[in-house]
Amino acid sequence: MTVPTPTLDELKRRAREAAAQAYAPYSSFPVGAAVLGSNGEIYAGANVENASFGLTICAERNAIFQAVAQGVRRIEVVVIYTPTPAAAPPCGACRQVIHEFGPDALIVCCTDDATVERRYTLTELLPGAFGPDHLAGRR
Repeated sequence: MTVPTPTLDELKRRAREAAAQAYAPYSSFPVGAAVLGSNGEIYAGANVENASFGLTICAERNAIFQAVAQGVRRIEVVVIYTPTPAAAPPCGACRQVIHEFGPDALIVCCTDDATVERRYTLTELLPGAFGPDHLAGRR
């Protein structure tokens, strides 16, 4: 998928802003994400940690769930920002959620260094993904 530069720049800005709001007292790893919904709107989220680590939510899922809460059922682009030297890809759980709402979504991972950017398709990150078509009775 091709994304206009101004749209991608706005997604990166919103992801970076979201990371500034992350609650990451245990990992000290703030992450921000922004997704472009099929409606053209941008939804952002940050990681929110919890002392009961399993209850932590990643920025990517937070952003996607923000979109879903507003009625979006398809996402086109996911941008993930981390304040690290290398761009970090989404974790496995986030990859599965991206598959649910954007199996063809472009995934862009970025940092503060504008020259550090990684782009992926979900098929590269999650080959052979499990999805709604695998559930019994659904075709």
